[in-house]
Amino acid sequence: MTARSPLQNKSFRQLFIAQIIALVGTGFSTIALALLAYDLALNEAGRVLGIALAIKMVAYVFFAPIIGGFVHRLPRKLFLILMDVFRAIVVLMIPFISEIWHIYVLIFVLNLFSAGFKPVFQALIPDILNDEKQYAKALAYSRVAYDLENILSPTFAAIALLYLNYAGLFMINSLAFLISAIIVFGTLFPSDKTTERSGNIVEEVSFGIRSYMKTPRLRALFILYFGIALASSMIIVNTVIYVKDYLYLSDSTVAVLMGASGLGSMLIAFIYPSLNEKMIDKYITQFGVLILALVMFLMSYEPIYLFSLLVWFLTGIGLSLSQIPSGKIVNMSSSPSDRAAYFTAQFSLSHLSWFFGYLLAGQLVFIFGFSFTATLFSMIVIVCLLFSLLIWPNEENNKQMLHTHERFTHSHTHSHEDDHHEHDHDSDNEEHSHDHEHIAVTHEHKFFIDIHHQSWPK
Repeated sequence: MTARSPLQNKSFRQLFIAQIIALVGTGFSTIALALLAYDLALNEAGRVLGIALAIKMVAYVFFAPIIGGFVHRLPRKLFLILMDVFRAIVVLMIPFISEIWHIYVLIFVLNLFSAGFKPVFQALIPDILNDEKQYAKALAYSRVAYDLENILSPTFAAIALLYLNYAGLFMINSLAFLISAIIVFGTLFPSDKTTERSGNIVEEVSFGIRSYMKTPRLRALFILYFGIALASSMIIVNTVIYVKDYLYLSDSTVAVLMGASGLGSMLIAFIYPSLNEKMIDKYITQFGVLILALVMFLMSYEPIYLFSLLVWFLTGIGLSLSQIPSGKIVNMSSSPSDRAAYFTAQFSLSHLSWFFGYLLAGQLVFIFGFSFTATLFSMIVIVCLLFSLLIWPNEENNKQMLHTHERFTHSHTHSHEDDHHEHDHDSDNEEHSHDHEHIAVTHEHKFFIDIHHQSWPK
């Protein structure tokens, strides 16, 4: 642990542990939900699960920003505890449902509460960690916590299914949420701040998405994420169909195959730092997507258990290679003051990709079969990779970029500590706001889309 590790802060450490426990529990429910869908819908389970997970994405993409816009009006500790308790109650209700539409309703409600966690957690981190470097590391740790659900949960679920049925997995998830609530209750929170907002959240989300799409490397990353989402959706949505209807094996095999994918992902997580010393993130990401295209094609082959284990393992490797660098790519594309807006855009757009991925994976396998869908997805992933090769700029010479500013006048909060605000008046270097003019200038520096740079240089 380094001297500047955010984990040295007790409040952040407790929140981080609570988040990990809740996420691992959610991973148990993901596998249990697949088995429940098969019990209710049999060969239509992939379609049912695809719709359910698409509903989850609706809650994440559309309701997380709304919750983030209103949660500052509520006591944050009470809000987090209530979200955990409500999720625990909803999860306990799932094993008792008897109709497919019940799945859709409860999944929406469950993930509506889950969507409340991310904006609250993001809002707490800068209040708890005042140091910018600690805050940057905390953002990275938060991403690792979300990855843990995919890496560790299937392995634990496979062990649990040796002794329990899938209803037991839902109960474990409910217990995880309650433990998380207890940890949050015992965490010291900073004082809630009185803040007035008038469309600020909407403006920030809009700015982040517009800036994201104006940045060439991020446009390429977004296109790649559609291919990543298709490959990931084949694993999450259709593993249960593959095991039950093609391999004719037991419930525990579903968790074993998902665990194989998690093992491949975990392997890359361990070797990524050394790999990154030899390859830049652009090439690591594109190589991961290439692996995904190949394994999607291999999924179309005759189903054999041991061969399937290898394919699912390689899929985990491809998913990890293509997703781990994304946080760094978004971070290098944004200024510190705009980083939250860019990460919000990445969260929304990537989950939008999963929204379509879940729907396509479930519907196409139901209509055309597993082999056809895997082959089609392989071709789409290749097309996404080719587009990224065309529009992702050369990263070797991107540290400094020569560009020209036109003369313009505007007003916003600023200080005089950067090259864009060298003007004279009575105020000192403290932040302030007034109308000020920027003269026409050509200069060179690390380039981001922000309030002073509205388009990418030709």
